[in-house]
Amino acid sequence: MQQLTAVEARRMRLVAQGLDRRARAGADDGSAASRGASRGSSAGGGAGGAASALGRTPTQVVRRMVAMQGQDLLQVLQAIAIRSAPGTSLDDVRAVFDRGELVRSWAMRGTLFVATPDALASLHAAVAGRMRTREWRMCLDRGIDEAAAERSAAVLVELLADAPQPRPALMAAWEAAGIDVSGGRGYHLLALHSYAGLVRFGPFAGTAQLLVGGAAPAVQGPDAALAEAVRSLVAARAPVSEADIAWWLALPKSTVRAAFARAEGIREVLVGGAPMLVVEQGLEGRRSGVLLVPGFDEWILGYRDRSLTAGAEMHAALVPGNNGVFQPAVLVDGRAVGRWRAARGRGAPTVELIEQVSAATAAAIERHVAAWPHG
Repeated sequence: MQQLTAVEARRMRLVAQGLDRRARAGADDGSAASRGASRGSSAGGGAGGAASALGRTPTQVVRRMVAMQGQDLLQVLQAIAIRSAPGTSLDDVRAVFDRGELVRSWAMRGTLFVATPDALASLHAAVAGRMRTREWRMCLDRGIDEAAAERSAAVLVELLADAPQPRPALMAAWEAAGIDVSGGRGYHLLALHSYAGLVRFGPFAGTAQLLVGGAAPAVQGPDAALAEAVRSLVAARAPVSEADIAWWLALPKSTVRAAFARAEGIREVLVGGAPMLVVEQGLEGRRSGVLLVPGFDEWILGYRDRSLTAGAEMHAALVPGNNGVFQPAVLVDGRAVGRWRAARGRGAPTVELIEQVSAATAAAIERHVAAWPHG
């Protein structure tokens, strides 16, 4: 069995996640969409062949990742942009949502994710039943009965039948129908109906995202779809543990193991003696320099065990008080060494280093921060 050091594993992850720009052109991501593109078919964003490898367009980036955590809208746009072709702007990413290629909705772990409509439907087929039960309990705790929930669904469907609408318009329509949206009730109703596939966030009006309705794509063979999803999750995050994947999906390990048994091309490696998973055509890593990743980025949040990329002190700094709010991170060769904060206006971000770095690395961090283009 192949054995990897922690450094080798981090460098492989940088390539797998599309964060190593030097490795993007010409590498196969191992997903079904990429395998089709390599045979000449079109894959998301209208590009095929080498351009689809490891994600070049925002759509290809997200399709490869399966989904990307997106409760903070600006930061998930940044996370997509830094994995896309050099020069991709936040407006370029917003344009993909405007074309309907990407959507944002509640999915795993009770939070928002960005995905393609097809991937979201496949994930919902696996997790939405469990999540909707949880969300319904939260509605009941807030005094929302079944009649109110059904009425809110009917109002939502009617409001969104003709055109996307801003979220405040939906809240106002619910209030006009006698549905109380105060005290988080509107939030939980929106999440409840998202799990049912009735609504999702789609195109933009300026920097605000509008709600869209309509039926979600049909999922043919949920078990096969989940097997392909777990394979793609491994391909885009390798090396990754089975426990990481089960945590990310918020599914029982038994369900995830059954999906792995149906998936093709997954093998084990050892990272520091611990078993982890890669795809058969594992990606070779290489030394990487300085990189800024936004808060809630899949580089940190995409794994239950984050010890490979952040030490204990660093992790505590990235999630102060363990409150679930993940700060933007400064990476050096894939290892988190500090956190950063976006400047107000047009200034460069400010950096707080937590771990010691050499003078040359500190200078490289300063240069990288000064060149950060994503606002």
